[in-house]
Amino acid sequence: MDTVIVTGGASGIGAAVARLAAEQGLRPVVWDLRGGDMVVDVRDRAAVEAALAEVGPARYLVNNAGPASGGPALPFADGLVATAGSMELVTSAWLATGPPDGAAVVNVASVAGNFVGTDSAWYSAGKAAIAGYTRHLATRTAPRVRANAVAPGFIDTPRMAGFADTPLGRSLIERNPMGRAGRPEDVAAAVLFLLSPAAAYVNGVLLPVDGGWTVSQ
Repeated sequence: MDTVIVTGGASGIGAAVARLAAEQGLRPVVWDLRGGDMVVDVRDRAAVEAALAEVGPARYLVNNAGPASGGPALPFADGLVATAGSMELVTSAWLATGPPDGAAVVNVASVAGNFVGTDSAWYSAGKAAIAGYTRHLATRTAPRVRANAVAPGFIDTPRMAGFADTPLGRSLIERNPMGRAGRPEDVAAAVLFLLSPAAAYVNGVLLPVDGGWTVSQ
């Protein structure tokens, strides 16, 4: 049974990824600061390397952990480290373990910074950096390891609780061709596709999962 490490997997998108991975016959291992299978701070190299040693060989990696756009304001440089820097740390440590041929990594970026701007400079820049780092990986680790990213739009997760009922939230839904907010399962399905052999020739993409919101603006 192939192992997939899911960072930030205790709730929201990460939890949906772990559930769907298990349903599809994978062994999900959830890393999170608030529960999950292992408590791991993805900004701490020693903690990441220790967790990787404990997990053992993992064919797949889903980099989902990161700060929320609506969380505490961060200095710009700290925000970049917390978003893109932590993903680079985890990925480089995972690659050093020598994942087998046919391995894949999926990074969770955002429509923010890649297709639209936000009020938060560090969040927009960090999510754009994730997409750039994914393209770097795709050209340096293939064919042994494929690298792709997803860019969620407005997804109804615990972090976004109540947002759909705000004027901005209602406006976003009204302007979305699908007429609703996304669900964590919508993103999880895209992630599992990109990990799977069905996407064996998909490498270096940033896949929006936003119901068509960005193309309708």
